[in-house]
Parts: sequence; C-alpha cells; structure tokens
Amino acid sequence: MNGADTLVGTLLASGVDTCFANPGTSEMHFVAALDANPDMRCVLCLFEGGVTGAADGYARMSGGVAATLLHLAPGFGNGHANLHNASKAGVGIVNVVGDHAQRHLRYEAPLKGDIEGVAGSVSSWVRRAAGPESVARDAAEAVAAARSGGGRIATLILPADAAWGAAEGAAKAPAPPPLLRPDPAQVAAAADALRRPGAALVVSGPGLHGAPAEDAGRIAAATGCRLIAPFFAPRLRGGAGAPAVERMQYVVEENSAFFDGVAHMVLVGADRPVNFFAYPGKPSTPEPPGATHDPLCPPGWDVAWTLAALVDAVGPAEPRRNASARPEAPTGPITPQTVGAAVARALPDETVIVNEAVTAGLTLAPALRGAPPHDLLSNTGGAIGMCLPLAVGAAVAAPGRRVLALTGDGSAMYTLQSLWTMARERLDVTVVVFANRGYRILRLEMANLGVTDYGRNAQRMFDVEDPSLDWQALACGHGVPSERVETAEALEAAIARASATPGPTLIEAVMAS
Repeated sequence: MNGADTLVGTLLASGVDTCFANPGTSEMHFVAALDANPDMRCVLCLFEGGVTGAADGYARMSGGVAATLLHLAPGFGNGHANLHNASKAGVGIVNVVGDHAQRHLRYEAPLKGDIEGVAGSVSSWVRRAAGPESVARDAAEAVAAARSGGGRIATLILPADAAWGAAEGAAKAPAPPPLLRPDPAQVAAAADALRRPGAALVVSGPGLHGAPAEDAGRIAAATGCRLIAPFFAPRLRGGAGAPAVERMQYVVEENSAFFDGVAHMVLVGADRPVNFFAYPGKPSTPEPPGATHDPLCPPGWDVAWTLAALVDAVGPAEPRRNASARPEAPTGPITPQTVGAAVARALPDETVIVNEAVTAGLTLAPALRGAPPHDLLSNTGGAIGMCLPLAVGAAVAAPGRRVLALTGDGSAMYTLQSLWTMARERLDVTVVVFANRGYRILRLEMANLGVTDYGRNAQRMFDVEDPSLDWQALACGHGVPSERVETAEALEAAIARASATPGPTLIEAVMAS
C-alpha cells in the first residue's frame, strides 16, 4: 500500500465517493489508486475550470463533499475561477493537487509553482503532505475541514513521492465541530424586530431550500416581514408550492427600488446586501439611508437551527406559497421578454436549473415563480464560465432529475469542454445557449458607467462575431446532439423535446438583435 492508496481509502471511508479529475504525470499513482477502487466515481473533465465547477454543482445538489484532482500550480490556477464561485456558495470541496517529488523541488522544473499561494486565495484549509505516512491523516483532516462551517474549500497538496511511498492504512475524517449559533437573547431580539414595520428577513445558503426554507416562510407569514434572497443565491427552491421569496435585483436602480421601505434587516446565512459593482455617483449598497442590519447568523453558522429557533419565537404559521401559474404561450422572436415564458412552460417537474444568462434571462424569475417545482443554481461569485460545469456536477449528484443549463454564447465558450463530459457520462442535461453574438452584459455595464458612445475597439471586445460561433457544430464536435431555434414558440417546443430525451442536448436559441 502506498500513500495514494491510503488517500483514496480515506476519502471513501469518510463518505467522499465522487472525484472530478484532470490528472497529469505527478498524479499517476493517485490515478492508479482511484482505478483500484471502483466505489469511487471518477469523472474526467477536459479543463480544470470544468473540474472545479462540476465539484461545485455536485456539492450544491448533494449537500456533501466533492473531490477534485488537479495538476500542480498551473492546473489549480486554471480551476481558480470556479473555486472562487464555490467558496462564495459555501460548499464543501477537497482539492487534491499533485506536485513534484520533494527532491525535485530544488530544481526549477517548468511546472514548479507556488501551489500554496494560488490555493490559499480560495481555500480555508491548505496543507502539503509531508510524506506517505501522513497522507491518510492529512486527507481525513481535509474532509473534516471541507465539512466545517457548513461547507468550505480544502486543498491537499500531494507530492509525487508522498503518493508512491509506502504507507500503512486509511483513516476516517472526524466529525466537524458544531456550527456556531446565536444565543437565545439574540434570537428573541431578532424576532421582535421582524414584527416591526419595514422589517425584512434576508436568507441565503441552506436557508433557501428544504426544511429551513419552509421555516423562513413560516417566519415571514407570522411576522409580516418581507422574505428576501440574494439575486445570486447558491440554491433556491422555486416554483409552485415553494415558500414565496423575493429575489434582489441586478441593476442598481432596480435594486434600490426593491429595498425601498426596508428599515431593518435580519440576516440569516447572508451577508449585508451589496450591489454587484460600484458605479460613479451610485451607492454601493441598495438599502435606504438609515436602514439597520442584524447579522444574526453569518454564513457558515447554523442556519437551520437559527430559523427553527425564530419559528419558535414568533409562533407557527403557514408560509405564503407561490401559486401555480402557466404563462401565456410566447410567440415571435426570442427576446429577454419571451425567454421566461418559454422556459417556464416547458419545464418538467423537479428540474435543476443552472442559470448564467443574466441579460437573456431578465424575465426568468417572475415566470418561474408559478412554474413546476424546481431548484435554481446561480453564479454566486460572478466568475464567468460556471454554467456548463455546474450542470455536469448537478446531474451527477441528482440522477433522475433533468438539468436545464441556461447560458449566453460568450460565457459558454469559457468551459464548453463540459459538453464532452456530458456526452461521456450520458448526463440528462439540456443546454440552452442564448446566441446574442456578444457579451451583452458588458454593454449594460458600459451604460451603467455612463459610457454611451464607443467605437471600433470597444465594439470588437463586446461582440462574438466575425466569425459567428456555430453552436450546432461545436455541440456535434463534443458528441452532443443539437438543434437551432429562432422563435420563442420553437424554443419552448425544443426544451420540451430535449427534456423527454435521455442524455444531453444543446439548443442554440438565436436572440433577436
């Protein structure tokens, strides 16, 4: 038995049985150990950003810890953006990063790099295995760290000689420490505050799905406060029958109007609301002047317990729920105004929606309110390229549920290799690429910054044209069947067809100019 064998054994003994991987030479002993343990599901992704994004999606939907296999500092660097998103989502991931053998580090080999430096910027826990005898213990502590605080990023650096050297046996991760909780006096004070005019309960993380979401709805019903979720929530239970939750807005002016009248916010699993960017002459935060905040339960604390304690304090009540409502059938060109209805009408029950289409999906939220029950996963960290890999991980974690990935053509190009993984793993994913031939979000941001007149250089940085991307050809090249639609009614029909067909499908939805 070598260090790599004890690593895999420890992961399995600790309940981590899925590894998203992009290996290299330094990890070959780890690959051999994975191969010798068929209980570990290994999913190959053709780019490290696909690896880390898939681990994020898996952790969000499973509630467990995902493992990744990355190759040295450059490999970790390639996966950094989606680990940034995962860290903002508050999920548990154990990164196993191979490195050169210890004796090789004295030389300036081409792939030598500062793994601790790049990993430390998105990881709550980083350790380098000192030798084969420490690998099992280190892996167990990495899993415990990933489970702490409700979900964190842990990175274990595995030198090649620590992987191939002799070792004794696997370990098992200890239970993570109990989550922190507010004291009873804080809960009582928050309950009183929520009964006052202008009160809002702002919830995120695990408070937006499952039993905690039900409790959040009960609190809002009992106190009359507003129940608010971030625009980019990690996982939001939605659709008919779900507790009614108001989502913040993306555009600064719309978000300020959204918070009009809010005098006090109780934050549970959520940070203080903040606008996505700063703009000249516009505020950084959306609430009215003088509004106050109670950080009752910060992210990483015991959200479920806190919401249950608030229910006890305010008294039981039936949550206000989203009513079932079928939008009118959309017709005509595919526009931000017709996309929401097309998606909502075609949505199967219990779909997992992964949304990275900000400009194309402007009408998505109101349309989905009365759609069939679903879970919505959003871009928590703002790093582009999360949609396709997140869909991979969600589909691996939730077999039997259809995954609908909504993305723009510009953002999809960041991680389009994930299409190949969908085909390889035969995942039930419907990908809708809103082909607007550019980074439309950047046009919006230019306007927000007050720049309305720009020339050739800016235009060429915003447009994805000359040549235009051929998404049917790209899908075919990755083994995914596809079709192209140009009307809202055709989009609705295409989503319905794809949802009834096993395996992945890509729909190129050509947006009206």
